[in-house]
Amino acid sequence: MSKSKSVILRVQSAEGTKRIDVFPSDTVSKLFEKIHDAFELRSFNFGLYKQRNQKEEVISSRSKTVQTVGLKHGDMLYLSPLNGAVLWDSPSTSSASNDFAPEPMDVTPSTSKGPQMQQTLITSSKPPTPAVEDEVDQQLWKINEKIQRKRDEKFCRHGTNACCVHCSPLEPFDESYLKEQNIKHMSFHSYLRKLTAGVDRGKFLQLEDINCRIKSGCKDHPPWPRGVCSKCQPNAITLNRQPYRHVDNVMFENANLVERFLNYWRITGHQRIGYLYGRYEKHSDVPLGIRTVVAAIYEPPQESTRDSITLLPDDREILVDQLAQSLNLKKVGWIFTDLIADDVKKGTVKHVRNIESHFLSAQECIMAGHIQNKLPNPCRFSPSGYFGSKAVTICVTGDERNQVHMEGYQVTYQCMALVRDGCLVPTKDAPELGYVKESTDKQYVPDVYYKEKDSYGNEVSRLARPLPVEYLLVDVPASTPLTPQYTFYANDNINPFPVENRLIDGQFQEFNSLSNYMQQFRSDQFLEAISDFHLLIFIASMDTLPLKDHMSPLLEAIRTNDRQKANEWASSEHWATVEQLISASSAGPSTHNSMYSPDPPNPASNASGVEIGPGPPDNAGAEQALWTCSHCTFLNPAEINTCDMCSLPR
Repeated sequence: MSKSKSVILRVQSAEGTKRIDVFPSDTVSKLFEKIHDAFELRSFNFGLYKQRNQKEEVISSRSKTVQTVGLKHGDMLYLSPLNGAVLWDSPSTSSASNDFAPEPMDVTPSTSKGPQMQQTLITSSKPPTPAVEDEVDQQLWKINEKIQRKRDEKFCRHGTNACCVHCSPLEPFDESYLKEQNIKHMSFHSYLRKLTAGVDRGKFLQLEDINCRIKSGCKDHPPWPRGVCSKCQPNAITLNRQPYRHVDNVMFENANLVERFLNYWRITGHQRIGYLYGRYEKHSDVPLGIRTVVAAIYEPPQESTRDSITLLPDDREILVDQLAQSLNLKKVGWIFTDLIADDVKKGTVKHVRNIESHFLSAQECIMAGHIQNKLPNPCRFSPSGYFGSKAVTICVTGDERNQVHMEGYQVTYQCMALVRDGCLVPTKDAPELGYVKESTDKQYVPDVYYKEKDSYGNEVSRLARPLPVEYLLVDVPASTPLTPQYTFYANDNINPFPVENRLIDGQFQEFNSLSNYMQQFRSDQFLEAISDFHLLIFIASMDTLPLKDHMSPLLEAIRTNDRQKANEWASSEHWATVEQLISASSAGPSTHNSMYSPDPPNPASNASGVEIGPGPPDNAGAEQALWTCSHCTFLNPAEINTCDMCSLPR
């Protein structure tokens, strides 16, 4: 083949497919250069493969030519980043990464009087770094799980050691079995087994995220809004009900976790948001299922009312994630309340979320999609390394019996794409309806449709303006186990350490609250005392003496339940300094010289909810209503030992 006749090679990437015009005598190195220029890549840190599954790699060489490596006219090559390299300046269309912008946005409250989430979403220009699949995913991939069936006495005509079509094992995605067992959605791994069960065994399977943006770099026309073509224009989207779910069950380790979270609503009547931290494990009730086990709830800074919640900037977000990671925990979702008291004497709440109103509002679906985009699910069948998310949404609300209960949800991967690309917004006066934005000169939005039956029973397509949010939801059961589990220490006879970011009386995290908390434990109970997620966050981020750089041995001791190692850390100079600071901040004749109780705790709880711990100083009798701070002369209530104004001890 002469050099005068060029050949065209097709190169497919996460940003689309391009045609590269080369000569057979061109070196492979020159081919790489042309691909680099055609795709406008940031670096040469990419590989070329003849097969989609990244096999038969074409190695860059200055000695080998296009013809010698076996490339012919019309061949397809597959471009893939190496070691998670970022090749494009613009966001990858297959990326599922979003960053949290702490600035709130105004949202008109819903008529359902449920909490309206207020949060601005921005899109990161950097795709997530490909990560190793979660341990539970690797475990499930090694299992060749099938649904075993017993011999059917009615239809089987063979011996006990044989099998037939009536008793042979079923695949985990068998629809008749799932329907018989009342399993509404198959597990994600069952879904993957279904996709890889064909003749090709999933050789060409690729799970790609939906692209709602115009592909950049098209040179056939001016950029949007002056021009657009079929090559760079995103396809129209038809919303389908998702047949699978990434998580099949959410289990809170014990009821104390949720009760501690709900105490804020019981005290103030205001709604509350928290982030869930836990782990994933195999769920035996669903074939190849995954269960989320929640071990702790972190409450970020927020402002809330009876009907709304606004998240504020959180300086400790990264610290909390690192702390959880050291304890073999990770962020697994979020929880919020939508509770309105019905009868205070009976302890009932109103039932506001039902099939006649809504299960999640459009604003809550957008918030859930944003969090799921922040926590993408590593997947081996995705070109970007991620597909969907295991993050869950838990809504604490009233049920049909007017009792407090939890409802779990996830939003579909289609909803994640709409949220990621800024296409979905809530409606002003109908919480059960979302709205897909119309294209503007700044943003092109593809048409989005959903299908429903008309008055004649025919299935028709409707434009998603507006959009019923049930097309975006997948429900996930949530509960607590019959036998409680405890990653962190819990005791009903111990007054727990205050939860972070609660700006209410008796809930502040300060040295005085740390002293009162520690005095409930004996000196040989340091492991039990320190095994509290909220306490660990506090001592890691104390203003006076943050210990985050010295807590690795302590976190390892808590993770492995090693009492000796915890006691060794308690004897270190870092904790000794904290003890001295706490002793210095304590005042009054009734204060112990040691921060620990000399005897086992003997709490005296009563109906009025008196807190456990050392009582008020002797000079703070009932007849003394106020005391004057000697430092700033501020008048303080008699029951506190630290000045509300200057935070100095009494």
